Amino acid sequence: MKTMTCKQLGGACDKEFHANTFKEMAEMSKKHGMEMYQTGDEEHLKVMAE
Repeated sequence: MKTMTCKQLGGACDKEFHANTFKEMAEMSKKHGMEMYQTGDEEHLKVMAE
């Protein structure tokens, strides 16, 4: 199992994603990004705009 953080995947926080494949990890990261967008998280929105 591999572990990466939101920041390591280009995001804005230290949330950890645990997955067996990069594809699974990318899907979790995408879901997390959509959740942060919907809640209006300023740090994530700033990173997304870059």
